[in-house]
Amino acid sequence: MKRILRIAGFVLLGLLVLSTFVFLWQKSRPKTVNYNIETAVKGDVEKRTVATGKVEPRNEILIKPQMSGIIAEVFKEAGDKVQAGDIIARIQVVPDMVNLSSAESRVQRAQLAADQSKANYERDRRLYDNEVISREEFEKVELQYKNDQEELRAANDNLSLVRTGITQSSAKTSNTLVRSTVSGTILDVPVKAGNSVIQSNNFNDGTTVASVANLSDMLFVGKIDETEVGKLVTGMPMEITIGAIQDLKIPATLEYVSPKGVEESGAILFEMKAALKLPDSIFIRAGYSANADIILDKRSQVITIAESAVEFSGDSTFVHLLTSEKPQAFERKQIEIGLSDGIHIEVKEGLNENDKVRGSEIIEQK
Repeated sequence: MKRILRIAGFVLLGLLVLSTFVFLWQKSRPKTVNYNIETAVKGDVEKRTVATGKVEPRNEILIKPQMSGIIAEVFKEAGDKVQAGDIIARIQVVPDMVNLSSAESRVQRAQLAADQSKANYERDRRLYDNEVISREEFEKVELQYKNDQEELRAANDNLSLVRTGITQSSAKTSNTLVRSTVSGTILDVPVKAGNSVIQSNNFNDGTTVASVANLSDMLFVGKIDETEVGKLVTGMPMEITIGAIQDLKIPATLEYVSPKGVEESGAILFEMKAALKLPDSIFIRAGYSANADIILDKRSQVITIAESAVEFSGDSTFVHLLTSEKPQAFERKQIEIGLSDGIHIEVKEGLNENDKVRGSEIIEQK
């Protein structure tokens, strides 16, 4: 038994020595280093950046009531299209008791005066017909009668305004009817029937009954970092991609860059706005999140190579120009570079079109 264990031990030791020898032999094998070859070609190089933001209508108008009260009816809802002057809601006036009492008292006084002047008018008309009084005296009574009738009508209109906010003569144009001031699409109706609303004044902005905007005139509103804002120029083109709409790039034109930055999460960001050029077949909803792909700089039909083939040494840049393919041999050559897009880089001097340079390394075992 001991003999068998001794033999097994020697076998294991021999295997360990053999595997160590194989490992060391493989490590000592000569390696052949080859490189991928990159060719200098003519092409376009663009430096781009991406700004995040959202799509908003150029002008969103808040519709506010012209009087305080309670919403009696709402005739429109979000998504409806309206024209300027269309009725959105109707307000029921809650009368002030002091004003109501005063208006009722005025009507009663006007009614008494009208009744009295009517009696005087009818009496003097008979006297005038019988030529008892002169025409001048009759005309004075007639004028007083008409004045008292007009005062009664005005008192009743005033009472109607205090009670309901509507008079017979102004029913179609009453302030109780909340109308759209612009044509467009209703984005939101934040009130419901029964809600109290107040008109705008010097002390508050008033209650918003609806917000209306033209959804065919949209802007991309986003923010860009301070390191890139200096390269933006109003009028420059960009492409807008919307997360909710796949595979769609909308052309846009930069219209505004804020002169003042805002600090967010330790970075200084500047607001920017770009006008979207929307085709008629596309409906864009307000508030979509979006990204703006901005071309900061561009070089057309210049010599380019892969940026990974460029060697940087201080302020100088070099490439290894291919001088022999088999075996591979290279010559280190200084070049002058220009614009880079992160993958390809412009070569201003030092290379010609179709020149071949050393790229990434390929290791092969013999």
